[in-house]
Amino acid sequence: MKVLVPVKRVIDYNVKVRVRTDGSGVDLDNVKMSMNPFDEIAVEEAIRLKEAGKAEEVIAVSIGVPKAQTILRSALAVGADRAILIHSSDDPHDDIEPLAVAKLLKGVVEEEQPGLILMGKQAIDNDMNATGQMLAALLGYPQATFSSELTIEGDAATTTREVDGGLQVIKLRLPCVVTVDLRMNEPRYPSLPNIQKAKRKPFITKTPEDYGVDTSHRLEIVKTVEPPTRKAGEILPSVDELVDKLRNEAEVL
Repeated sequence: MKVLVPVKRVIDYNVKVRVRTDGSGVDLDNVKMSMNPFDEIAVEEAIRLKEAGKAEEVIAVSIGVPKAQTILRSALAVGADRAILIHSSDDPHDDIEPLAVAKLLKGVVEEEQPGLILMGKQAIDNDMNATGQMLAALLGYPQATFSSELTIEGDAATTTREVDGGLQVIKLRLPCVVTVDLRMNEPRYPSLPNIQKAKRKPFITKTPEDYGVDTSHRLEIVKTVEPPTRKAGEILPSVDELVDKLRNEAEVL
C-alpha cells in the first residue's frame, strides 16, 4: 500500500507573525519557514506504518513555490520514499485556496493510486481546515478528521477522533482520507546520514497545468489586521468591587 502525505510550507510556529503595514497580508520577508506541524505528524505516522509493514511506500507532495522543496527534503530525510512538488506560483504570498489544492491532490491520487491519504487537519497559516474534507468529497472516499490514533488491518483503517463529547472510534474502508491531530504522535528528527541520503531520493516537479487545474482565486482577502492588544489586569481591593465590575462592566453576571 502507498501512503500519500501532503505537506505545506508555512511560517515556523516559533516565529511571531507580523502584519504588513498596508494590511495586505502577513510579512514573509526574512521569516523562518518550516513544515506545517500537523503535516509533520502525518509524515511521522506514515513512516511508522511503513516500519510496521502496513505500507510499502510513502510519498510526500507539496504545492507552492520552489522553496517548498526544502520541506519535501525534510520529509525524505525522516523516511519518505519519494517527493512531488507542484510548482503553482513564484510568489510566497500567493496562498493557493483549499479547493484548488484538493483538486491538485485529486490528480496526484488518481496518478499514484495510494491506499491511504494522511494529512494534517489544518495549516497553521490560514487555519482553513477544509482541504482534507474537500479532497475526500472529490474522490468519493471515506474520511476521518481530527484523528489521534490510527491502525491499519487488511483493507480497513480504524481511527480514534476527538469530538465534543469525548472520543469516537470509527472504521473506514481503504482507500480513505485521514487528517491528523497533534496528539497522534511525536515527530522524529532526521539524522545527518539520512539528510544526505534524502538528496538522492526521487524528486519530481510538476505544475497545475499537468493536472488540468485552474488555481485562480475565488476568494478575496480584504484586509489583514493584528489582534487587539490585551488590556492589563486590574487588582481590586474587595470582593464587592469585583462583583460590581463583573456585573456592570464585563456584564458576565
